[in-house]
Formats: sequence, C-alpha cells, structure tokens
Amino acid sequence: MSEQKLISNTARLVYLALGWLFFGIGVIGAFLPVLPTTPFMILALWAFSNSSERLRGWLYNHKLFGPPLQRWQEYRVIPVSAKMASIGAMSVSFVYMAFFTDLGWPWLLTTGVLMAYGAYYVLTKPSRTPSSRKNED
Repeated sequence: MSEQKLISNTARLVYLALGWLFFGIGVIGAFLPVLPTTPFMILALWAFSNSSERLRGWLYNHKLFGPPLQRWQEYRVIPVSAKMASIGAMSVSFVYMAFFTDLGWPWLLTTGVLMAYGAYYVLTKPSRTPSSRKNED
C-alpha cells in the first residue's frame, strides 16, 4: 500500500481545487503589495499535500516560492518585511473599522482581540533561520 493518504476522490478534488485557488491568489500577491504571497503558498502546500504528492513536491521545490515554504516548514520563520506588512494591514483595517464603519463596540472589541492574537503569533515567530543568525554573529 502506498504512503499517500487514503481520501475519497471528492475530497482529493476539493483539496486540489483549494491548492490551485490558494496558489493563484499567492501568485497575484507576488505582484500586488497589499496581498501577501507566502501565507497563500503555505495553504496551497497544505492542500496539495492532501491531494497530490507530485504537486506538493513541485511547489515545495519551486525556484521562487520554495525557499520561503522550506524556511516556514523547518523553522517557522516569518521575515521582518512580512511581519511589518501583516501588523500594518491589521492596524489600518482596525482604524478603518473603528472610525469609518458603524460597527458596535462588541464587534470592535472582538476584532481587536483577534487581531492582537494574530499580531502576537506573527511577532513571536523568528525572523531568520538559525544558520543566518549565526553568520551575523
């Protein structure tokens, strides 16, 4: 029996479709500064891992998208630029919701707490691999 996960054909097709959807959004994000690339590529890698080992290997070893995926999988690295972009986007979004929408305070509080947790998660991840940190010392 192969090591590929035993999933139904329907589930495999759903994962495959999600993989291509996330990959497409990630490619668009490579050209649009307001849309992140790597999180969508991580999602694409996850979806391909559940649907096609060939596509998973292709994306994981891709010349452009592979290295950030490998750094994420091995060390959970989030580069400083990605951290700044995510914190900035959350901040701008929250300010917009607070001052330019009619959301009540319970929604703003809930959104603020979720964004604060997201910011905490992003900021607690390393910005570089251990080997790149050693080279700077």
